[in-house]
Amino acid sequence: METPIPTNSLSLGLGEILWDMLPGGRQLGGAPANFAYHAHALGAEARPVTRVGNDQNGRDILTRLEVLGLPTACVQLDDAAPTGTVSVEMLSGGEHRFTIHENVAWDRLEATVESMALASRADVVCFGTLAQRCDQSREAIQTIVREVPRHGLRILDINLRQHYFTRRVVEESLFIANVLKINDEELRVAAEMFGLSGCTTDQLAQLADRYELNLVALTRDGRGSVLYADGRTADVPGAPVAIVDTIGAGDAFTAAMALGWLAGWDLDEINRSANAVASFVCTQSGATPTMPPDLTLPFTSGQ
Repeated sequence: METPIPTNSLSLGLGEILWDMLPGGRQLGGAPANFAYHAHALGAEARPVTRVGNDQNGRDILTRLEVLGLPTACVQLDDAAPTGTVSVEMLSGGEHRFTIHENVAWDRLEATVESMALASRADVVCFGTLAQRCDQSREAIQTIVREVPRHGLRILDINLRQHYFTRRVVEESLFIANVLKINDEELRVAAEMFGLSGCTTDQLAQLADRYELNLVALTRDGRGSVLYADGRTADVPGAPVAIVDTIGAGDAFTAAMALGWLAGWDLDEINRSANAVASFVCTQSGATPTMPPDLTLPFTSGQ
C-alpha cells in the first residue's frame, strides 16, 4: 500500500494562463495552470497564481477555473493587457505547433501580498521559463518561488518555447529550484547550453549535482520517462495509447510526480503513476480532462 498524499498539501501553478486556440475550439492552457488543475484532480489543494486581462477571455478563464474547482483569489486582473492566447496547429501523431502571443496579462504578473502569503505555506510550486520572458514577470516569479519554505518542492518545468528563454533565465531558475522537469528535446538544448556530456543519465546527474537538485525528471514523449534522485535512476518505458493530442500530458506527469514524491513513494512507483496519468491525458482532447477514479485513487487512498 502506497501512502496517500497529505490531505493538507498545497500546490501552486505559478506563471502563464491562456486559451489554447485549437482547430476544434479553445481550451484552457498554460503549463502552470495545467499543473494546478492536475494536482487538484489528483486530490491536492491547488491554486493558480497568474494574471488575466479585464476582458471577455479573462472572465471566461475565471469561470472555467471555478468549474474546474480551482480558487481564483490569486488570479490577478489587468486593465491594460489582454488575456493570453496561443494559436495551436495540430501536427501528425498528436503533436502540435504553438504560436504564443506577446504583451499579454501574464507578462505583467506581480508578487502581491496574497501570492507571497500563499507561497509561504506551499508544499509545491511549479514554474517555468516562458512566463519569465519579461522583466516584470520574471522578477515576480523568482520572488514568489523564493518564498516557498525550504522543505517545499520548487519545480522548474523548463518549458523552452520558441525564442522565449535565455541561458541567464534558465540558470537563475535552476538555482532557485530543487526539482527539474525536462523533456528529451529540451535536454539536448540544455546539454549544449551548459556543456553536459555522456549518456542521458550522466547528463541528468550533472544537472542535479551542479544545481543541487533533489530530483530530475526526463520525459520522452511516447517512450516513457526517467527519474534521477541521489544517484538512483528509475526508468519506465512508454505504453502504447490511442493519442488524441498531447497537450497537458507533461503537466499531468509533473503534478503526479510531485504528489508521489510528497507522499514519500518509491522512485519507481512515482514514475509508473506519473506515466499512467500522462498517458491518459494523451487519450483526451485538451489539457484539463476529467481524471478517472482509478488514476486518482492511489493519490488519495493508497494502493
